Amino acid sequence: MEHPTITTTMPRRILLGTVLLTGLAACSSNDPLNFNDSGSGSGGVTVGSANFTESEIIAEVYAQSLEKAGITVKRRMQIGTRDIYVKALKDGSVDLVPEYSGNLLQFFQGTPSASDETSVMAALRRSMPAGMTVGEPSAAHDADSWCVTAEFSQSHKVTSLADLAKLNSFKVGGNPELKERPYGPKGLTKVYGVPASKITFTALSDSSGPLTVKALTSRTVDLVDLYTTTPAIKEQHLVVLSDPKHLIMAQNIVPLMNKKVDDKARKQLAKVSRALTTDDLIAMNQRSQGDEKASAATIAKDWLAKKGLA
Repeated sequence: MEHPTITTTMPRRILLGTVLLTGLAACSSNDPLNFNDSGSGSGGVTVGSANFTESEIIAEVYAQSLEKAGITVKRRMQIGTRDIYVKALKDGSVDLVPEYSGNLLQFFQGTPSASDETSVMAALRRSMPAGMTVGEPSAAHDADSWCVTAEFSQSHKVTSLADLAKLNSFKVGGNPELKERPYGPKGLTKVYGVPASKITFTALSDSSGPLTVKALTSRTVDLVDLYTTTPAIKEQHLVVLSDPKHLIMAQNIVPLMNKKVDDKARKQLAKVSRALTTDDLIAMNQRSQGDEKASAATIAKDWLAKKGLA
């Protein structure tokens, strides 16, 4: 599922960059990269984020953690798409940005063969351009996942994608593009041997949003594609089917940085990565939504205090 930048559901992160957006960012008077200083300055680190909320929250976590370690930090939040901030990392106007391992690997390598966490990270480290590197990945990930209701899981004894092949038939729901994605219905057939004749696809108008969740809970469909950080997974007690054959590429949160980030900063970022979980991401994203939504800075501050990193 391609991840659009939306505010009614989960802020997303695929953002594979476009020439149009690059041009708009370069021309805009509000361009976060249009500043007069020369980057992070003496010994400091300039932390940036992509132009969606989850990225800004994680970037704030990085920034505040580094400040607690005595490192001078500048912020360049909501920079834009991946091609824009990768360019900024290369020219030194930004030093550190949170990323997603699988999507970043696709950006640098095209269509990789790696899919599980270990192989994705190994391939990603090999694919890094000169002057750039990635830090320690966290257990937290924001990826596509196939979900069913707890009732469906129990009544049909389905807990894994491999179990789908034994069903007589089932209905799948997702955005129209999902039908052609390699991890969509075609992937269920190719990787898990589910006969295509057993699958009925229903196109839904949002991506991992309330309409998708409602279609599942109302039994309009039996199986939907939801992002792993969608709050409704916990709120509605949905079951995320396991993916033993790694149909869906790993998307662990990982710091992407240039060589300006020194060992002291990297050690601090590693502490953050070791503490960050997918449940944490869900909770932080929940706090960023609704009528009483908290700022990225407040969410980051509270999380760091909770984890004893403040």
